Amino acid sequence: MSADIEDKPQPLIEHLIELRSRLMWAVGAFFLAFLLCFFYAQPLFNILVYPFQWAVSWAGLDGREVELIYTAPQEFFFTQIKIGMFGGFVLAFPVIAAQIYKFVAPGLYKNEKQAFLPFLVASPILFLIGGALVYFFFTPMVMWFFLAMEQTGAGGEVAIQLLPRVSEYLGLVMTLIFAFGLVFQLPVVTTLMVKTGLISVQALIDKRKFAIVIAFVAAAILTPPDPVSQIGLALPTILLYEISIMIGRRIEKQRKSDQAKDEAAVAPSDD
Repeated sequence: MSADIEDKPQPLIEHLIELRSRLMWAVGAFFLAFLLCFFYAQPLFNILVYPFQWAVSWAGLDGREVELIYTAPQEFFFTQIKIGMFGGFVLAFPVIAAQIYKFVAPGLYKNEKQAFLPFLVASPILFLIGGALVYFFFTPMVMWFFLAMEQTGAGGEVAIQLLPRVSEYLGLVMTLIFAFGLVFQLPVVTTLMVKTGLISVQALIDKRKFAIVIAFVAAAILTPPDPVSQIGLALPTILLYEISIMIGRRIEKQRKSDQAKDEAAVAPSDD
């Protein structure tokens, strides 16, 4: 075994055994996290309803009680299962990511391991930041937008009141969290690509106009059909793209500096 990479060949059966071991750890962690989140599904759902309550307050409906309904006997039960699965994946993600890294690490060079590890830590942190932004800001904004469409019934109008189904409300929140969490991985992905040489900063700059168009198209696909959530996702995406360019410039600058130091260190030995 060398200092950089394991050169010792391994039979296919050993790789399969290793893969089975990593899958068992990952599935076991997810299953335990799922049971925990499913057991506390109702309190977790009540926590997810807080943004709706804030939206009611923002809409000036302070005296109104927040109500959600379910129209099928099994609907709330399956909603709790979804909460358990979504929460279980979030809680188990560090273990799942660690098992993936342990499986691929023997095939990586030392410098590749050093480049990969920081992003393994940054990825869940950025996902949580995106989820927090959804929970504390965008979900209340979206619900406030929908509440503004209600009719009070005054002046001969038909009274129209928003009574969301529990499954639809959870689907909205999960969609927004997933969309923002995915978008917040943009600096991780692009920086890793720049660091490994798969893409250059100049290429990111050249493709900026296409990235802006793709950001709005992705926002239209990943979010509900309302302008608040679509613009709210597209603008952070563009901002994160610019941040990725800035980080990429620093990486390329550091790489050139390291190359210059290596060349300066080798130069005396050539004389």
